[in-house]
Amino acid sequence: MILVTGAGGHLGANLVRRLLRDGEAVRVLIRGDRTVRPRALEGLAVERAFGDLGDAAAVRRAVEGCERIYHCAARVSTTSGRKHEIYRSNVLGTRHVLDAARRAGAARVVVTGSFSATGEVPGRPSTEDDPFRPFARHTPYTVSKVLVEHECLRAAAAGLDVVIATSTAIIGPHDYGPSRMGRLLLDFAHGRLRAYLPGGFEFVSAADLVEGHLLAMRHGRPGRKYLLSTQFRTVDELMDLYSAVCGVPKPALRVPPALMAAAAHVAEPVLSALAPRRRARFSPAAIRFLRSQRRADCSRAVTELGYRPTDIAAAVEQAYACFVRRRLIDRPRSAAAAPLPKRRTAPGVPVGAP
Repeated sequence: MILVTGAGGHLGANLVRRLLRDGEAVRVLIRGDRTVRPRALEGLAVERAFGDLGDAAAVRRAVEGCERIYHCAARVSTTSGRKHEIYRSNVLGTRHVLDAARRAGAARVVVTGSFSATGEVPGRPSTEDDPFRPFARHTPYTVSKVLVEHECLRAAAAGLDVVIATSTAIIGPHDYGPSRMGRLLLDFAHGRLRAYLPGGFEFVSAADLVEGHLLAMRHGRPGRKYLLSTQFRTVDELMDLYSAVCGVPKPALRVPPALMAAAAHVAEPVLSALAPRRRARFSPAAIRFLRSQRRADCSRAVTELGYRPTDIAAAVEQAYACFVRRRLIDRPRSAAAAPLPKRRTAPGVPVGAP
């Protein structure tokens, strides 16, 4: 039996479907009680356990009898609010999962990490070994994911076989939140995105991220961390790709990052006070990420796991098609839509490499 936490999230929904296609028996931990019916799990033949990650007893019940565990659940945020909620879910929740797995004798746990919790060295792509800089400006989410890695190392020192599979910005189908990237695609498809700001980031297709987790489970070294990305894309390239996929012109207004950053800095505390549950499209932290144009070096995953990233254009196509099937996009692109930009490969890794 395999346990997946966060199965209602973007990664979890894709991971569960892959495991079921591979013939695995899957149990999912659902936050809440038996009345909760996540849309991401509708029609799937999974065993359901209920409870909160902050409830150690509920986590122990979910883990019992599971040989392998994928801990994908997390409170994701790019704002400065909800600190205690994020800490309880991400840090204490991870501790509960890892402690329960060790007591239950689980063979291995793969924990999903965040690229934001990886150190940055100016002038080159980040690697798993780059130290995190604690004195820079960080969101509570980023700090929590750093502490999650510490929990993994603590558990490894206590004898648990645990591996960290680190995600960049995920794009792909079965995005039921929807995620920040999913909302951006929906806004673009409906013509609601009036402007954008230049920058760039590392993006990972949902299929590549799932494959990376499976490879980490099979081949990862205990206590190791692996960065998983498909491609770096600038925002201009992403807008061109969205335009080709959606059949909608990209926004004409390209806002200077400094101006957008100043506006977001003023707006964030106001939104946090008046609408704490509302997710801003561009928070100060999200703008910093885009402006930094950070790159990831996935050499360790390629060498040690056999990870072979594909192409992000296919992931955008799949995300778009999934939204159309779910009738969240009511204007499917016309047959006359522009062709997709030419496929690009990740540095040093050919598309379709074995």
